[in-house]
Parts: sequence; structure tokens; C-alpha cells
Amino acid sequence: MSIRHVLWFVLTVQALLLAGFGLWLRSLPIPVTAQAQAVPKAETQAMLAALRPPKQTRPLVAVVGLNEATETTDYLLTTGILRRADVADVLLLATEAGPVQLYPALTVLADQTVAEFDRRYPDGADYVIVPAMGRDNNPTVLAWLRAQADKGALIIGVCAGAKVVAAAGLLDGKRATTHWYYRQEMLKRHPSITYVPNRRMVVDHRVATTTGVTASMPMMLGLIEAISGPQKATAVAHDLGMAPWNARHASDAFRFTRPFATTVLSNTVAFWRHEQIDIALHPGIDAVSLALVADAWSRTYQSKAITFSNADTAIKSRYGIRIVPDQRTATQHKRPALALELKPANALDRTLSGIATRYGERTADVVAMQLEYPDFHLQEP
Repeated sequence: MSIRHVLWFVLTVQALLLAGFGLWLRSLPIPVTAQAQAVPKAETQAMLAALRPPKQTRPLVAVVGLNEATETTDYLLTTGILRRADVADVLLLATEAGPVQLYPALTVLADQTVAEFDRRYPDGADYVIVPAMGRDNNPTVLAWLRAQADKGALIIGVCAGAKVVAAAGLLDGKRATTHWYYRQEMLKRHPSITYVPNRRMVVDHRVATTTGVTASMPMMLGLIEAISGPQKATAVAHDLGMAPWNARHASDAFRFTRPFATTVLSNTVAFWRHEQIDIALHPGIDAVSLALVADAWSRTYQSKAITFSNADTAIKSRYGIRIVPDQRTATQHKRPALALELKPANALDRTLSGIATRYGERTADVVAMQLEYPDFHLQEP
């Protein structure tokens, strides 16, 4: 075969691939606007009743994660918000000893392993919070979740943590939700689950699930109200920079769209524009704001948040979460202003605005879509 024929063959294949890719892009839906409807008061009251402490007035909460891959915000927001409220004893757990590598950013130290927890608390937790994990089928996690459920714990799958709860068999025949991106995968694997649209959280027979990443905020506020009443939940919401919690959600607004795909692709291939966002750690830092800021900057497909500190040990946050610095010094380049000093919800809003300024509105929308954050993506009243 001559060189001319080889070139013709290669160009033909490339043209066909490009044509197929173009058809795929055109097949994707365009974004839609949707209005979240109010949740009936009776439904909210039933949810609160289902979330009340199953064993003791001051409950024990275990937040479990994989050492090699656990979602940043799912792991840290749930812990930080509950410790902020001081309505429960909250422990960060890991499957093994050593650091817990979170994704897309940050590294922390757990308080105990699941084995240590079992030795210290043989009666189990009142609540177990399950973040999204890099693996849904880790045998240690699945066996431990089933054991905790058998001991009477209420299991809460945050975001794609619902897939882990489902893999443990704890969602069979139940109503549930999860992050929009993983919904079809979960339902395909577990067809007995009944998906509930337009709710940020769903509770059914001692198992709760939520929609994507930022749903951990209203979920924890709902849990706080179930434990200590509406005044405490309202006070914590104010401290977070949020309005009082509610379960309403416009599910149709969150989907894999044409602008989402093209923005992710263009940001990914423009590797020469990729940059590192340095975050200085200091004792007493608000881990909730840190998690939201680091998570958002690390979802742009143009930047990655990296923490630094000259300390030789982990930095302890305001509510006792131990954060391991990624490096000892910052890189030398122009960095965007960060919003770590703000209340968490305000820090997220400011971060998304900063991303829009630095990389464009479409990139900010991509981040908000991944976080399933309606207060930015939708202008809800």
C-alpha cells in the first residue's frame, strides 16, 4: 500500500470519527430551566420523624470513607456541619489506618478505623453517613454497613454514596435518590429501587439518600432539626450562610447537556492553561468552607486545588478535622482570591463567581452542575 493510500485511509477514519463525535454532541440535550416546587409540610414532618435519633438523645454519628478515594465535600461537610451544631458525637472513620485521600482535593486523617470503632462501640452508631467513594463494592465497607444497619443505625447515603448503600443491599425495594450523573447506573444495577425526582433528600425505612454533592448541607440541617429542633437548625443554617433547609429540588435542570460536554472537552484539551490553586492551611481553618472552595476549584477541568503549610504535622481545623498539607510551600504564580474567610455557603457562591470571572460562565455552570447546586445554577426564590 502506498503512502498516499495510507494517508487517505487515516484521513477517512479521522473524518468518520469527527462526524460521529459531532452527531453525538448534537444528540445531547440543551439546558432547561426548571422551578423547584414546594414540599408539602406533612411530607417534611414525616421526614423529620423518620430521621429522629434511633437510640439515644445525643446520638453517635459515624462518617465512613475509603482511604484511597472518598468525595471531599461528602466526607467533610457532613462532619463539619454536625460538629458545628454540637448535637451529636461525630467520628470520621476510614477502612484502614493512614491518610484518607479525598477527591477531587484534600487529604485528611480519620479519627478511627472501622475496626477500632467496632471495638469501642460494640452497639454501633445511631447514624452512619456514607459519602461517594471511588469504589462502590469495597467488601469492608459493605459488610460494615450491613452490620451497622442490623444494630439499628440509620444509614445516610450522601450524593453517589447512595450507590454504596445500594451495593450493600440496603436500598432494595426502597425509595431513593442520588447524584444526577449516577442515577441511571444505580437504577440499572438495582432495579427494585424506586427513584424519587424533585427531592434533595429521601428517607425510607431507616435509609436516607440525597442528590449531588451540595445536598449534604440541607441533609445535615434536616438531621440537626430531627435531633434538636427547628431553632437549632435555623441557627446553624444562619452560621453556614444558608436559608433554612428544605427538600425541594428541580431534578430536570441537572443533566449531561451539550454545553456541559463541550466545555469539559475544551477545558481538558487546553492543557497549557491548566493551573494549580494554592490554599494555605492554618490552625482553626473552617473545614467546611475549605472543602467547598477546594472541591469547586478542582472541578473546572482547568485547575486543581493544592494545600500547603510549613508545618510537619496535620493542621487541625476549627472543629477538629485534621488536614494533611499537600506541600510545604506555594507555587509562584498569580493566584485567584479565595473566599475561605466567608461563611461556607457564601464561600461557595463567591468561588463560583470567581471561577466565572477567571474561566467563563460556562465553566462555572459545569462546576455547579457537578455539585448539583441549585442556588447557583437556578435562580430559586
